[in-house]
Amino acid sequence: MAAAAATSPSAAPLLSIGQVLAKLNGEFPALTSSKLRFLEVQGIVTPERTSSGYRKFSTSDVERLRLALTLQRDHYLPLNVIRTHLDDIDAGRESDLPQAPQSIHPQTRSYPRAALLEASGAPAQLLNDAFSLGLIQPAEVYTSQHVALLRGLVALERHGIDPRHVRALRQSAERDVSLIEASLSTSLRRPDAASRSHAHEVAPRLAERLDEVRGIFVQQALDRILPD
Repeated sequence: MAAAAATSPSAAPLLSIGQVLAKLNGEFPALTSSKLRFLEVQGIVTPERTSSGYRKFSTSDVERLRLALTLQRDHYLPLNVIRTHLDDIDAGRESDLPQAPQSIHPQTRSYPRAALLEASGAPAQLLNDAFSLGLIQPAEVYTSQHVALLRGLVALERHGIDPRHVRALRQSAERDVSLIEASLSTSLRRPDAASRSHAHEVAPRLAERLDEVRGIFVQQALDRILPD
């Protein structure tokens, strides 16, 4: 399908990684092929693949990348926030410009169960599976994080990755939090407001750095099995 789309006279030609870099490097000179692959791993863009496995990017992919890179550069937003914002736009949902999180516990919108299922596009059984596996705790209302998590589970299930496989990711996240807690142990032990403020400011940044490092390791592993 990707190869056919690339040669169709009525469709815009698909672009290689090199062509995408040529279009975007003027605005984002630090952008590299490795960074593009990392953004793919983070779900910012999903290029098509030719029959030989080569990545091919559409015009909409390039615009999605441009917006993501602009939000990251100018608004210092983490990639998970940017991804949710872009997904809302793609789905036709209203989405205001997101703000960088100021706290490890940002204020979010509340979703009753029915609204959670509607916003995430998840079937009820998938939510029940998430409950039974401990990925989501049953509650009266849910947050935007639960919406994003369910959207991710829906997307993974389409590719045969069911919620049982995601439990290891949760365990990995808990190990990350243990690392962050150890790193901030001095600030967490102090009762003064300045120390608490420092912990709230630094913890999300450390979490994002760990996520980026993990993404690079994933991409390096993918590069061993997939061609450019």
